[in-house]
Amino acid sequence: VDFKVGADGTVFATRELQVPSEQVAFTVTAWDSQTAERWDAVVRLLVAQTSSLHSGHKPQKGKKIVALDPSPPPKDTLLPWPRHPNADGLRRRKRDWVIPPINVPENSRGPFPQQLVRIRSDKDNDIPIRYSITGVGADQPPMEVFSIDSMSGRMYVTRPMDREEHASYHLRAHAVDMNGNKVENPIDLYIYVIDMNDNRPEFINQIYNGSVDEGSKPGTYVMTVTANDADDSTTANGMVRYRIVTQTPQSPSQNMFTINSETGDIVTVAAGLDREKVQQYTVIVQATDMEGNLNYGLSNTATAIITVTDVNDNPPEFTASTFAGEVPENRVETVVANLTVMDRDQPHSPNWNAVYRIISGDPSGHFSVRTDPVTNEGMVTVVKAVDYELNRAFMLTVMVSNQAPLASGIQMSFQSTAGVTISVMDINEAPYFPSNHKLIRLEEGVPPGTVLTTFSAVDPDRFMQQAVRYSKLSDPANWLHINATNGQITTAAVLDRESLYTKNNVYEATFLAADNGIPPASGTGTLQIYLIDINDNAPELLPKEAQICEKPNLNAINITAADADVDPNIGPYVFELPFVPAAVRKNWTITRLNGDYAQLSLRILYLEAGMYDVPIIVTDSGNPPLSNTSIIKVKVCPCDDNGDCTTIGAVAAAGLGTGAIVAILICILILLTMVLLFVMWMKRREKERHTKQLLIDPEDDVRDNILKYDEEGGGEEDQDYDLSQLQQPEAMGHVPSKAPGVRRVDERPVGAEPQYPVRPMVPHPGDIGDFINEGLRAADNDPTAPPYDSLLVFDYEGSGSTAGSVSSLNSSSSGDQDYDYLNDWGPRFKKLADMYGGGEED
Repeated sequence: VDFKVGADGTVFATRELQVPSEQVAFTVTAWDSQTAERWDAVVRLLVAQTSSLHSGHKPQKGKKIVALDPSPPPKDTLLPWPRHPNADGLRRRKRDWVIPPINVPENSRGPFPQQLVRIRSDKDNDIPIRYSITGVGADQPPMEVFSIDSMSGRMYVTRPMDREEHASYHLRAHAVDMNGNKVENPIDLYIYVIDMNDNRPEFINQIYNGSVDEGSKPGTYVMTVTANDADDSTTANGMVRYRIVTQTPQSPSQNMFTINSETGDIVTVAAGLDREKVQQYTVIVQATDMEGNLNYGLSNTATAIITVTDVNDNPPEFTASTFAGEVPENRVETVVANLTVMDRDQPHSPNWNAVYRIISGDPSGHFSVRTDPVTNEGMVTVVKAVDYELNRAFMLTVMVSNQAPLASGIQMSFQSTAGVTISVMDINEAPYFPSNHKLIRLEEGVPPGTVLTTFSAVDPDRFMQQAVRYSKLSDPANWLHINATNGQITTAAVLDRESLYTKNNVYEATFLAADNGIPPASGTGTLQIYLIDINDNAPELLPKEAQICEKPNLNAINITAADADVDPNIGPYVFELPFVPAAVRKNWTITRLNGDYAQLSLRILYLEAGMYDVPIIVTDSGNPPLSNTSIIKVKVCPCDDNGDCTTIGAVAAAGLGTGAIVAILICILILLTMVLLFVMWMKRREKERHTKQLLIDPEDDVRDNILKYDEEGGGEEDQDYDLSQLQQPEAMGHVPSKAPGVRRVDERPVGAEPQYPVRPMVPHPGDIGDFINEGLRAADNDPTAPPYDSLLVFDYEGSGSTAGSVSSLNSSSSGDQDYDYLNDWGPRFKKLADMYGGGEED
């Protein structure tokens, strides 16, 4: 047979051969094993014609066609470049020409490089051809595993191969001319690394742990051990087999276990596993490849530890048939007897832990038998108080078992049951309250002295004549009073549901009932008073402080209320702003959100930064409703774009506003200006005073020498004087303290003061006449001027006086400034005339 076809449709030559003619023809048959359908195709291999069709050259006879077998190819093996046939030649659908794979054994010792095949194009007879390969192992990592002689087309492997690293390589061969132009289409080369047995089986774990119940039947599964071999699992190199090498201890048999050679499952092979004799076995397991061939295969071992688990094959047994104990009456949680048992199973396991049960003698359930977790003893405990007047002794029957049921075929022992005798001791019993805790309901706020209930106790010692006295044991708020004889309870104060002593609307008080027995005994009872709420607490506004921006629509303050009462005496709440002061409703507004919440916000467009106390009226929904006016401190401040208070705004809001600070600064400036003006005025006043002292000697000052006179009537010589200046103005007729007529001009008027122009300051006069005239003119024009600001003004003195009148002084002073007439006024005026006259002469 020269040609064969593979299962994938690849047609290859079985040996190296020479084609005897220009055409070889054979038939390829394919069939379906299920439907029995059959297809035939005629294959014609055209050697010379294919070359001429593709290359345009003359046909070449004697072309070698080679097929690669699984063994490494010989060094001179030639791979001709495959050709696609023409229409008259081979017809294949949906497939292309495939070069048979190249097989290379791993771990080859060389020498390297070792030639694999030679690739050749039939065009190399006409033009020089350069060959190259690409792919993983050539120009991709791992690099340069394979190389090719670019001129001859011989391909080499450059190093030993390891199938466990790369089991196969896929390369592409290229043929180009000396100019780099493609001469042939690339062909695919598949290189398979042939596996060698160079890896031992490796167990996943070195130590395996398993368990099996004691008394298990042969064939019971125990565990599975697994070993993996890195070699090819489809060949004997990677096929692992298992066997048991040793078993320790070899009791009761040296072959208690066996292992499945292919799966590694360990199972029991013999009966007789007993935990009480052997608790653990150690088994050495060996894994060997080459299908377990010990001569050629590689081996490895692991340890399997098999624990024999306990089963409940030993029932517990009492150490004695009867037990005894005693208990005082009315005692609970008291151990009256200890029951001991023996169990040979594994301690502190469900098969060993004892469970005790009273099967007779305690119909009322006064006793319970609990298990001591350390000693496994049964502790007979009183769980319900016994009464000496009812039962003086108990005869109990107790049975013991394990937490786990007995193994199949194991029966309970007759020693698993015992009797327990318990004697009851008589003691003086305390009185007790039949209804404890006793609950009553009433509204809060009942007045003191109200009778609530009678809380009486019963003395169980009915055969003894004993008296019971009552007293308070616990009354946290001191609201109650109890009658010491009959237990009647009355209120000693007003009961308040909102008190700190009330929990969940319930107020608890504890009372003591004591008998007069020997020794005395007492019992306690708790009275619970459920207080029904009434609307006795007004709501409180929350929060107490808040912050808001000085401009509206940026943020608002969410407000709510807290009420110490409960529903229906709480919300929904009504939030209102008071009408007084009016600025509250002018600046602020409240928007209702729901029954419990509202929003406080600015009504006006701008409110100066600062702290504001905003009163808000909160009304609850009780019957009748209660209201409360609460103050919320609101800090109004400038805000940024996020609605948060700025640092400067927070400082301004915490104290004075900007306007207030500016006003204070202006006031300070005004005050400083006034002080400066006052100082200047004082300096000028001092200067004027100094000037007057230069003009008039203090000893000759007329203010110290001229006397004041009252009205003396008018004279004929004074008719030229304008008496209107001496008359009382008509505007002062309403003043009752002064009669109409002549008034004094050296006194400040008591009526409305006319707005006269300010009297000008007297300049430094050149002579005394100008000084006097100016002062006289100022005094005449200003009736409110005091007399010490100018010359003294005298009242009318009448006629016939040697001194004359003021009018003569006026006329003289307005004349030629001759002061000799002063000599006629007397010795005092003579000195003045001499002084002024002398000044004139000077």
